[in-house]
Amino acid sequence: MAGRFEGRVAFITGGSRGIGKGVVQLFAEEGAKVAFIDLNEEALGETAKELQEKGYDCLAKVADVTDPDQVNDVFKEVHETFGSVDILVNNAGVIRDNLLFKMTDSDWQTVMDVHLKGSFNAARAAQKYMVEKKYGRIINISSTSALGNRGQANYAAAKAGLQGFTKTLAIELGKYGITANSVAPGFIETEMTKETAGRIGISFDDLIKASVANIPVGRSGKPADIANAVAFFADENSSFVNGQVIYVAGGPKN
Repeated sequence: MAGRFEGRVAFITGGSRGIGKGVVQLFAEEGAKVAFIDLNEEALGETAKELQEKGYDCLAKVADVTDPDQVNDVFKEVHETFGSVDILVNNAGVIRDNLLFKMTDSDWQTVMDVHLKGSFNAARAAQKYMVEKKYGRIINISSTSALGNRGQANYAAAKAGLQGFTKTLAIELGKYGITANSVAPGFIETEMTKETAGRIGISFDDLIKASVANIPVGRSGKPADIANAVAFFADENSSFVNGQVIYVAGGPKN
């Protein structure tokens, strides 16, 4: 049976680990040709090898989302290799957590550059191909931190900014058959949350337990949970869903 993304080309930023890898795997399993970029060359190679061993069509490149020239070059290569760019998932992200009075200029700027400038660079590059084809799906990965989170003034501001960016893309690009939506994960078990546990000086298991205590469904999230929400927005049948933010957090977020 053909997958729902058969004949589609999906491009994922930060696709070698965590949520990004989960998204890449789902699209590949559902029949899409997948392209993904990351700065982590080792993880990128491992993920590409896993996909190729399963017979999936993929293109993995080391590229920095904050550099528009690198981003444009990769999109051009993907289009030349696979013939189109139908789906963009802006997932690349970093954290530089600290309380405001301890936060450095670099902590702030790095997070803004990767999340906001990176998503801008990728969306601007992708829309050119999508507008020509009169079809596209752009999904930006936000976070429940967009609602505010202690020690994350930079990350919260960037993720809230992504939601405004998403809604504006929806308004501007809708007439070209392109939708833009956002998925905002809650606590998800990834390398990034593992690093958070180390930074605050507790074991990852203890961080999971503490987080689960506040999650109504009584479990932590996995990358596949986010990938499923991304796939809903990316589906051809979701063409009337545009400019929305869905919180995938095991409970309601206000």
